[in-house]
Amino acid sequence: MVSRFITALALGAALIASPAMAKKDEAPVVAPQKVIPYAVNTDQSVDRENILLLDLSNGGRVVIRLMPEWAPNHIERIKTLVREGFYDGVIFHRVIDGFMAQTGDPTGTGQGGSKLPDLTAEFNAIPHVRGTVSMARTNEPNTANSQFFIVFYPRFALDHKYTNFGRVIAGMDNVDAIVRGEPPANPTKIVQASIASDNKPAPAIAAPAAPTAITADMLTNSKPN
Repeated sequence: MVSRFITALALGAALIASPAMAKKDEAPVVAPQKVIPYAVNTDQSVDRENILLLDLSNGGRVVIRLMPEWAPNHIERIKTLVREGFYDGVIFHRVIDGFMAQTGDPTGTGQGGSKLPDLTAEFNAIPHVRGTVSMARTNEPNTANSQFFIVFYPRFALDHKYTNFGRVIAGMDNVDAIVRGEPPANPTKIVQASIASDNKPAPAIAAPAAPTAITADMLTNSKPN
């Protein structure tokens, strides 16, 4: 008898609290929804604390707008590692033509990361368009650490599955020039990663040597005797 009495009371309370029982002139209470901005500011003079600069071994610079509104904890991690010099000298170890370029592993194998703990996923509704910068992870959602990738072309199948935290706002042509391979035979490196507000001088990077043109004399001289 006691258990049935409690059940009846609970049912009565549920009916009282049900929106269906509310007065017709009362609007239902709706919890406010957090608005996540989709637009990315391309002005490099604005909010330089959230601009990531990648100076690459191919002689180019990639400018990335970090978006704390999308993934605050991942942005904090990226800034921490950048300011420690973690990404300096790290290669793009997995670069798939038509898909993306992945970096952030100091071992260059795709199996490494930082000494910091893995992050809890901050998946969002921001689409993976060309220039998107997103965190790499294992098959488990909460395993992003230091590796990230830049998308060459839209890949909406990645939406809600990988933490999208920024977008390239300048230098996408330098991303396109990253050497392909898994890993590449002669990988492109991040010579220096920095946050724009730190005003770190750009490193002196020699442009890659152009291929030597083959002349008729070279072909003649190369013939065996």
